[in-house]
Amino acid sequence: MEQLFSYGTLREEGVQVAVFGRPLDSTPDAIVGYRLQSFTITDERAITISGRAEHTILEPTGRDSDQVEGVVFHLTSEELGMADAYEDAAYKRVLTPLRSGGKAWVYVRA
Repeated sequence: MEQLFSYGTLREEGVQVAVFGRPLDSTPDAIVGYRLQSFTITDERAITISGRAEHTILEPTGRDSDQVEGVVFHLTSEELGMADAYEDAAYKRVLTPLRSGGKAWVYVRA
Protein backbone atom coordinates (compact mmCIF):
# COMPACT_ATOMS: atom_id res chain seq x y z
CA MET A 1 0.00 0.00 0.00
CA GLU A 2 1.03 3.57 -0.70
CA GLN A 3 0.32 6.57 1.50
CA LEU A 4 -0.77 9.82 -0.13
CA PHE A 5 -1.12 13.07 1.82
CA SER A 6 -3.85 15.36 0.52
CA TYR A 7 -4.42 19.00 1.39
CA GLY A 8 -6.71 19.97 -1.48
CA THR A 9 -9.39 18.74 -3.84
CA LEU A 10 -8.63 15.02 -3.41
CA ARG A 11 -10.22 15.35 0.05
CA GLU A 12 -13.60 16.00 -1.62
CA GLU A 13 -15.76 12.88 -1.97
CA GLY A 14 -16.98 13.83 -5.46
CA VAL A 15 -13.39 14.18 -6.68
CA GLN A 16 -12.45 10.84 -5.08
CA VAL A 17 -15.33 9.06 -6.82
CA ALA A 18 -14.41 10.66 -10.18
CA VAL A 19 -10.71 9.80 -9.84
CA PHE A 20 -10.75 6.46 -7.97
CA GLY A 21 -14.30 5.21 -8.50
CA ARG A 22 -14.99 5.21 -4.76
CA PRO A 23 -14.78 7.40 -1.65
CA LEU A 24 -11.51 6.94 0.25
CA ASP A 25 -10.88 6.37 3.95
CA SER A 26 -8.47 8.88 5.44
CA THR A 27 -6.56 9.74 8.59
CA PRO A 28 -5.90 13.37 9.64
CA ASP A 29 -2.23 14.41 9.64
CA ALA A 30 0.02 17.29 8.56
CA ILE A 31 3.29 17.93 6.81
CA VAL A 32 5.96 20.19 8.22
CA GLY A 33 8.06 22.78 6.39
CA TYR A 34 5.51 23.78 3.76
CA ARG A 35 2.88 26.45 3.20
CA LEU A 36 -0.11 26.64 0.87
CA GLN A 37 -0.51 29.09 -1.96
CA SER A 38 -3.43 29.67 -4.28
CA PHE A 39 -2.76 28.46 -7.81
CA THR A 40 -4.65 28.38 -11.12
CA ILE A 41 -4.42 25.02 -12.90
CA THR A 42 -4.82 24.56 -16.66
CA ASP A 43 -5.57 20.84 -17.01
CA GLU A 44 -9.13 20.71 -18.40
CA ARG A 45 -9.84 17.23 -16.99
CA ALA A 46 -8.84 18.28 -13.47
CA ILE A 47 -10.87 21.48 -13.79
CA THR A 48 -13.92 19.48 -14.91
CA ILE A 49 -13.56 16.96 -12.06
CA SER A 50 -12.97 19.55 -9.31
CA GLY A 51 -15.35 22.14 -10.76
CA ARG A 52 -12.82 24.96 -10.60
CA ALA A 53 -9.45 26.17 -11.88
CA GLU A 54 -8.40 27.73 -8.56
CA HIS A 55 -6.57 25.13 -6.48
CA THR A 56 -3.83 25.24 -3.84
CA ILE A 57 -0.20 24.19 -4.20
CA LEU A 58 2.50 23.46 -1.63
CA GLU A 59 5.63 25.58 -1.41
CA PRO A 60 8.54 24.36 0.74
CA THR A 61 9.70 26.79 3.44
CA GLY A 62 12.09 24.62 5.44
CA ARG A 63 10.62 26.00 8.68
CA ASP A 64 9.21 23.55 11.23
CA SER A 65 6.74 26.24 12.29
CA ASP A 66 5.05 26.00 8.86
CA GLN A 67 2.60 23.09 8.78
CA VAL A 68 -0.17 22.15 6.40
CA GLU A 69 -3.11 20.15 7.72
CA GLY A 70 -4.66 17.45 5.59
CA VAL A 71 -5.36 13.74 5.41
CA VAL A 72 -3.51 10.55 4.51
CA PHE A 73 -5.05 8.03 2.13
CA HIS A 74 -3.91 4.40 1.88
CA LEU A 75 -3.89 3.57 -1.84
CA THR A 76 -2.80 0.78 -4.13
CA SER A 77 0.00 1.52 -6.61
CA GLU A 78 -2.66 1.58 -9.34
CA GLU A 79 -4.69 4.17 -7.42
CA LEU A 80 -1.57 6.28 -6.89
CA GLY A 81 -1.20 6.29 -10.68
CA MET A 82 -4.82 7.47 -10.95
CA ALA A 83 -3.99 10.36 -8.62
CA ASP A 84 -0.96 11.21 -10.78
CA ALA A 85 -3.20 11.29 -13.87
CA TYR A 86 -5.62 13.68 -12.11
CA GLU A 87 -3.01 16.21 -10.99
CA ASP A 88 -2.09 19.17 -13.20
CA ALA A 89 1.40 19.30 -14.77
CA ALA A 90 2.27 22.11 -12.32
CA TYR A 91 2.48 19.47 -9.56
CA LYS A 92 5.04 16.77 -8.90
CA ARG A 93 4.81 13.94 -6.38
CA VAL A 94 7.49 13.72 -3.67
CA LEU A 95 7.89 11.59 -0.54
CA THR A 96 7.80 13.74 2.60
CA PRO A 97 7.71 13.19 6.38
CA LEU A 98 4.43 13.54 8.21
CA ARG A 99 3.94 15.23 11.55
CA SER A 100 2.85 11.84 12.93
CA GLY A 101 6.29 10.39 12.16
CA GLY A 102 5.49 8.40 9.02
CA LYS A 103 6.07 9.34 5.39
CA ALA A 104 3.65 9.88 2.52
CA TRP A 105 3.63 10.98 -1.08
CA VAL A 106 2.43 14.55 -1.61
CA TYR A 107 1.98 16.84 -4.59
CA VAL A 108 4.10 20.01 -4.52
CA ARG A 109 4.99 22.71 -7.06
CA ALA A 110 6.90 21.12 -9.95
